[in-house]
Amino acid sequence: MVNADRTPPDCPGGHDGMPESDAGRHLQNQLEILIQDFRRSTEPPMPVFVVHAQEDRDDDAVAGLVRQLHAGQEAHGTRCAVTQDAYEGTTEVRRATALVRALSDPRRWGGPKAVYRRYAFPRLRLVHAIDDAVAALGDSWPAPAPGSPEAGQDQRQRLLNELAQQGWRPRNTARWRSGLPLFDMAHILPASLVTVLAALLARSEWYVAVGAGLVFLLLLTVLNYVLPGRSPIFLWLRRESRWFMTTTFLRAADQEGSTEVSLLRPVRSWKAIAARAYDVAEALTAGGDFHLQLCVLALREDLRDNHRRWSWDLRGFKRPRPPMLFLPHADDRNGGIELIRAISDVRSRRSELDPLLVVAAVRTHDVPRLERSAVQTAPAPETAPPTFGVRLRTWYREWGRNLRAEQSPSRERSVLPWVMRIPLPHDQLGPVEEGRHHLRASARPTPARLVWALHTLVLVIALLSAGTVMRADALHDRYCSASVLTANRDTRREQGPDGRTECIGIATDGVRFADWLPAPETGDDVKALRAGDETPWTVADLEDRIARRNADVVARHTGKYVTVVYAGPLSADTAAGSSLVKGAEELAGVYLAQAVINENSSVKLRVLIANGGVDLGHQEEMAEAIAAYAVHDPTVVGVVGTGRDLKSSRATTRTLMEAGLPVVSGTNSATYLPREFANWFSLAATDEWQTRQLGLIAAQLRRPDRPQYSLVLARDTAKTDDLYTDEQARYGQGMLRHQGFTPLPQRRYTLSGGKPELRSHAQEICRGGRVPSVVYFAGRVEDIDPLMTQLSTEPGCAGKPLAILTGDDLSKADFGGGGQSVAPKVTLYHAALAELETAADKTGFYQDATKHLPGVQGRRLRYDSPALASGQTALAHDATRALFWAATRDDRPQSRASTWVNLRNVKIEGMATGTIDFTGAPLYGDRTGHSIVLKEVRRAKDGTSEPRVLCKRTAGDTKRLTQRECRIR
Repeated sequence: MVNADRTPPDCPGGHDGMPESDAGRHLQNQLEILIQDFRRSTEPPMPVFVVHAQEDRDDDAVAGLVRQLHAGQEAHGTRCAVTQDAYEGTTEVRRATALVRALSDPRRWGGPKAVYRRYAFPRLRLVHAIDDAVAALGDSWPAPAPGSPEAGQDQRQRLLNELAQQGWRPRNTARWRSGLPLFDMAHILPASLVTVLAALLARSEWYVAVGAGLVFLLLLTVLNYVLPGRSPIFLWLRRESRWFMTTTFLRAADQEGSTEVSLLRPVRSWKAIAARAYDVAEALTAGGDFHLQLCVLALREDLRDNHRRWSWDLRGFKRPRPPMLFLPHADDRNGGIELIRAISDVRSRRSELDPLLVVAAVRTHDVPRLERSAVQTAPAPETAPPTFGVRLRTWYREWGRNLRAEQSPSRERSVLPWVMRIPLPHDQLGPVEEGRHHLRASARPTPARLVWALHTLVLVIALLSAGTVMRADALHDRYCSASVLTANRDTRREQGPDGRTECIGIATDGVRFADWLPAPETGDDVKALRAGDETPWTVADLEDRIARRNADVVARHTGKYVTVVYAGPLSADTAAGSSLVKGAEELAGVYLAQAVINENSSVKLRVLIANGGVDLGHQEEMAEAIAAYAVHDPTVVGVVGTGRDLKSSRATTRTLMEAGLPVVSGTNSATYLPREFANWFSLAATDEWQTRQLGLIAAQLRRPDRPQYSLVLARDTAKTDDLYTDEQARYGQGMLRHQGFTPLPQRRYTLSGGKPELRSHAQEICRGGRVPSVVYFAGRVEDIDPLMTQLSTEPGCAGKPLAILTGDDLSKADFGGGGQSVAPKVTLYHAALAELETAADKTGFYQDATKHLPGVQGRRLRYDSPALASGQTALAHDATRALFWAATRDDRPQSRASTWVNLRNVKIEGMATGTIDFTGAPLYGDRTGHSIVLKEVRRAKDGTSEPRVLCKRTAGDTKRLTQRECRIR
């Protein structure tokens, strides 16, 4: 009996093709048992079931039974093909070949209930293509008559030309489907997809990537289909070509040429295919059984491939029922018997199982042509006569046990071992009994049909597309430079104070911060973009020049350079009227240092630019980007810049310190940073020390014969990150109290639309009973003009003497050039960080600036030139030179740890601000030798401002300033 777990359930019936006889029911059950085993991946051997009647009168009934089996299997969803009763051909073998050729049409195998897509028969069609080419050449090939035009031609080339004209396809085959050439799309489309992905990974725009793929696809299509007389470009990559070259069925013993096909050797592969095609064509002209057996071999290989489980589309899992071929009349008219013989012969020569299940009906008088069945004797009689179904299963088991021995070539008269002959007695061909059901293998869809299917693919593609679009959107929203799949993560988008998008981080891979500045539209915008009236260059000018020098350093001086990062404010706040003066001037100093160093030093300097946003408002994010980049680039030895004292300065310096990066700042005057961080070096005098020097002036403003009031007027920093203002206000208040002034309550003014609200403060200061004689202004340079306007118009202050003291931020003001002015009777005293005049005759800074800085060609730059007078460029230049000196001690690139240590031994003379000397700088303490200038600004009779230097020190000069030296009268 059959195992219960292998027995398929009963088919409820109710469909056309239900067995009408007992034999039909039992045969249908046997087919379903084989299908169930096939579905379970046990790969049962598939016999050729040859059914025949025991009596001549039942031949038609047997043929009808086969047609019923065909209809029943179609109803169950099996891919079935049924043969005609006759095919054209001069011999039975040719008619059998024509039968196989008809089976190469995928439409012959698709029933209305067949699952998954149609079969493909590329191997069988290749054999037909060669056969058609031989037929087209006629009897004159390969031995044309002497003297004929064909006799002088290369016969192999004649064959290849004909195949090329056919496109290596059977004749009369449509080469265009839906108006598009699709035959080689299996290779052309992946090649185009690779092109698109390569463009995307190179961070091209999406339309560039798609355009590249379409152009590549069009080019290959033109080459593959339009050029006449050419074989398909990817012929050697087709699966039929690989089979054609590797099957041992076609390998000749004396063949000397290569039979290898390789992706990397297209010419050699093409020659091997051409040689094999010529050999096969010659064999086809010889006649015999070779053509039929080759077609049968190709058919079974195609069917094996159509049911290959571990293919890219898992088609074997989606087709759980094996293909079936039904021959209702297998005789000499359709070549059916020769086909059965060829199937058995080819299977006996091959070691692989194929899924084809053949059911053929032969007439009683044709049975001897099958030689004999694999079942030699009937089973031993039992006590009770077995039913036909039991006998059928017994015969199948006996056939399977004998199959191995019957395929042996030494076995006498074993001609058709794969044929299982089933005689049908007359009593089994009668109507089936009422209530009897036939079996049906499981019809549950396989997981592969549900998971790895077209609708799943569409869903996955839709989800991937949506995810890709969302990811691309997220990348474009987050990073400054992004494509569909990737992004440059060294820079990020952040929102600026004016609502515009800023690009924050360290610029790599072609990122330019100038691209994120407001586009100029008017003359005023051009001035803003060019960083104010003082600077004749733009950020874009400097970025381009630095990029060119960096490219030269990397290309020509590998291993002989160090990298310094400039970290500064390279964004503009259009709402507040903020300009790029500081960032553009500092960047010019860094570039100038790079240009001079690379022209005169064997170790070169590479400069990377980092942007902390408007007024360094995003300097923490900038520091994180620098630290992350430095992990992967050991040539980065330190940072120049971070020139504003903010509440985030501690976190910024700590981040850089943890990355092992020393910081050399030109303009940050924070008092606490050198006391708290060992990696902090600054050329700027600290706020506390500056304020003590301004005390020399405050002492001269104090009259001991009467009480005098003082006031600290500071910008409100409650909603900002500004710490410079708080430090200035705190140290200014303490200094005025120390000098004997009576302090009034400190006042804080706010900003509205980027402009200071000073009117109410001016009214209360000037109209009160206690009018201060000294005001310490802890604000920014852009607030000084509104303050002077209020003081010059407010009764109580207008026309009365008033002294205003302030810190180094006022050094950026252009009083001499008319950029800013002071009110009548108001005297402004401020500190500046760089004394340039005294050091001018000892430095080559100005000659180098004239030579290298953009926008100054033809001009002679001096210490008092508007572009350099603020000292920002000079301080950034000197800071860069100091850091480079520490990074290249002994004329060799140093590590960042060595650079940090070497900075405490830096002493360089001849710099723009004097001598840069860190040798006496204590660890976690204040150093001396800062450059300093104390200036006085008064209003002239013509309404202009007259600045005057009261006293000064160049960098490196540690001699104390004195009150006598800084006299104001």
